[in-house]
Amino acid sequence: METLENININFDQNQVTLLNICLGFLMFGVALDLKIDDFKYIFKAPKSIISGLLSQWILLPILTMVLVYIIQPTYSLALGMVLIAACPGGNVSNYAVHLAKANAALSIMLTMISTLLCVFSTPTIFSILESILPERVESQMIFEIKFADMIWSIGQLIIIPLILGFILSNYYPLFTNKIKKSVKKVSFIIFVSFVIVAVAGNFENLKKYLYLVFLIVFIHNSLALLVGYFWSRRIMNLPIADSRTISIETGIQNSGLALILIFNFFDGNGGMALIAAWWSIWHLISALSLAWWWRRKQILPT
Repeated sequence: METLENININFDQNQVTLLNICLGFLMFGVALDLKIDDFKYIFKAPKSIISGLLSQWILLPILTMVLVYIIQPTYSLALGMVLIAACPGGNVSNYAVHLAKANAALSIMLTMISTLLCVFSTPTIFSILESILPERVESQMIFEIKFADMIWSIGQLIIIPLILGFILSNYYPLFTNKIKKSVKKVSFIIFVSFVIVAVAGNFENLKKYLYLVFLIVFIHNSLALLVGYFWSRRIMNLPIADSRTISIETGIQNSGLALILIFNFFDGNGGMALIAAWWSIWHLISALSLAWWWRRKQILPT
C-alpha cells in the first residue's frame, strides 16, 4: 500500500491538452443537435436544473463520505475519491446523454453551471470532505485553483464548441445536416479511442495496482449513477429523460480536471492519481454502456 505514493501515472500535460481538444470536439458534435427551443424548455423547468446541481454538489459528496467510512481506503485513495466528487460534471456526460436520447440541453446547462462555479465549489467541497475523513492525516498540501486557468479551460471545453455547434445548428441548418452524421461518427471513434489509449498507456500500472482501485471506482461510480436517477425520478418526480440526464451528470465527473489538479497541486500523489486515472477510463465505459442500454429503451410519455 505504501508504494501507492510513488506510482508513475502515464498521463502528462500534453495528453491532458489533447484530451481537452478531443472532448471539445465531442461537445461540438452534441451542440449540432441543439435548438433554441431546447433552452427555452430548460428555463421553463428550473426544477430539473436545481435537482441536478443538488445531486452533484450535495448527494455525491455525501455518498462519497459514506463509502469512505465503509470501505476505509488508504488516505491517498480517499483523497482521490473526495477530489473526484468535488469536480464538476465532465463534458463526456454531454455525449453520453446525447447518445442515450435523454435531455442534451439540460446536460449541457448542468455542465456549464457546475464548471463555471467549480472555481469556488471544487475547493470548498474538497476542503470540507477532506477535513472529516476518518483517521485524518495532517498534510502540508496547498489546494488552489487559478480562476484565469479555469476560464480558459471552460472556453476550450464548453463555451467555444457549444457556440460554434449551436450557431451552425440554428443558423446554417443545411450545412449542419451535411456534416452532422460525419461528426457523430468521428465523435464515436474519438470516444472509443481514448479508452483504448488510456488503457494501453497505463497497462503496467493497471495490471499491478488495479486490484486496489477497481472495486472502489466501480462501486463509487455505479452508486453515483443510481443515486442521481433515484433522486431525480423518485424523489423529485422529474421526467424520465431528465432523470437519465441527472443520473449521468452525477456519475460522470471531470476526472481530467482532477488529474490536472493532482499533478499541479498534489505533486502527482500516486493514490490520488491512480483513482483519477482509472475513473477516467471506467466512467467512459460505464457512460457508454448505460447510454447504449437506455437508447434501446423507449421513453414513454410521463
